[in-house]
Amino acid sequence: MSNSDLASILFILLLLVGLSQLLGYFFAKLRQPKVIGEILAGVVLGPALIGRLPFASGLMEATKHQGNILNFVYWLGLLLLMFLSGAETRQLFTRDERREVGWLAIVGTGVPFVLALVLGPRLISPGMSGPNGNRLSLIIILAVGVAVTSVPVVSKIFADLKILHTRFARIVLGVAVLEDIGLWLALAVATALAGKGPLNPRQLSYHLIATVGFFGLGLTIVPRIVKRINKSRFNVIAKHSPVAYAIAVLLGYCVVAGALDVSVVFAAFLAGFAVVHKKRQLFAEALDSIGKVSFAFFIPVYFAIVGLKLDLVRGLSLWMLAAFLVGSCAIKVLSVSLAGRFAGFRGLDLINLAITTNARGGPGIVLASVAFDAGIISPKFYTTLVLAAVLTSQMAGAWLEYVIHKGWPLLASAAGDRAAIVSAGESPSAV
Repeated sequence: MSNSDLASILFILLLLVGLSQLLGYFFAKLRQPKVIGEILAGVVLGPALIGRLPFASGLMEATKHQGNILNFVYWLGLLLLMFLSGAETRQLFTRDERREVGWLAIVGTGVPFVLALVLGPRLISPGMSGPNGNRLSLIIILAVGVAVTSVPVVSKIFADLKILHTRFARIVLGVAVLEDIGLWLALAVATALAGKGPLNPRQLSYHLIATVGFFGLGLTIVPRIVKRINKSRFNVIAKHSPVAYAIAVLLGYCVVAGALDVSVVFAAFLAGFAVVHKKRQLFAEALDSIGKVSFAFFIPVYFAIVGLKLDLVRGLSLWMLAAFLVGSCAIKVLSVSLAGRFAGFRGLDLINLAITTNARGGPGIVLASVAFDAGIISPKFYTTLVLAAVLTSQMAGAWLEYVIHKGWPLLASAAGDRAAIVSAGESPSAV
């Protein structure tokens, strides 16, 4: 890489991290989630705004030329975000929460997905289909778009609001992670149906079994093995450089997941889940150090690149956006509310859970990108899915910030959550 190439990529990163932090700060002052400001930074720098100006043609060309490097930074930011989220939710599936997570995941996700599949033939239109899209693949994409919940964006909102350690956060993230296992498989089926070749049931079955098995072992047996390695007197790296050891665990998980063709996003989450060792202060300090660097640079840049990839010039149908946004939000909120009642929640608890799990965020944007690249959906439907992901995430972040500012409990039955509300409410500027 020449000096000019290096200077070019550094300049792009400077713009991304600088503007994402600036807009994130302004959004926080406006009592909006910082993550929306970070995504907006990429939109501002992308082809929708500054990229359309004549003097910015060089910047757009440099961004395309350095696409591989930006893509690596994008994935590194995403993996670090999921790693830190897994570390904060170490007790994700405690015995007391399995019932709630099960109801919310099965009913809160299953009902929207099945309902969209049933009503899909009446809802889809020719304007939603791409060049390779067929009726079945388009219906599946619609169903996933209605049911999906964002793990990365919700994690970031929780981190910004300093409630990532609460029972409410553990339940929501547990539901979101379980949702994604099934929904990513559905996305794989949709892209396979859109291809020219026949559907390969063996390959799809292997992917599902490998993902579920990897996730199951990552929650049960593997953390115990990692805990033993943490305490081993032969673990020189953990003793002398806990930060390097924690990152090594993250990379190791991702390498194994990649070899098994399992999503590295799940692997990063499970790596954070496994590396936490409450009795070893060194690991807590290591994770704190990794978090400071990640939330200062890599994670804001990740969300800025998400915004940078948005091309609002491709087309925007306000009617399509309004119809999808209202319909999908209504179905999701009502389904989660019903699931919440089955799980034993009432009143404000149902509203908090429904609005938060309605945030589509990163997975919603990934869904749109994958479907568009596969030729399943049209530019207008792509824009609709992306904007719906951003708007629902903003709704969730704004509502949770309002609840915290009012001093209301996230879950009425969780004393720890009430304490978190009081603590966060004392310093709203830090949100």
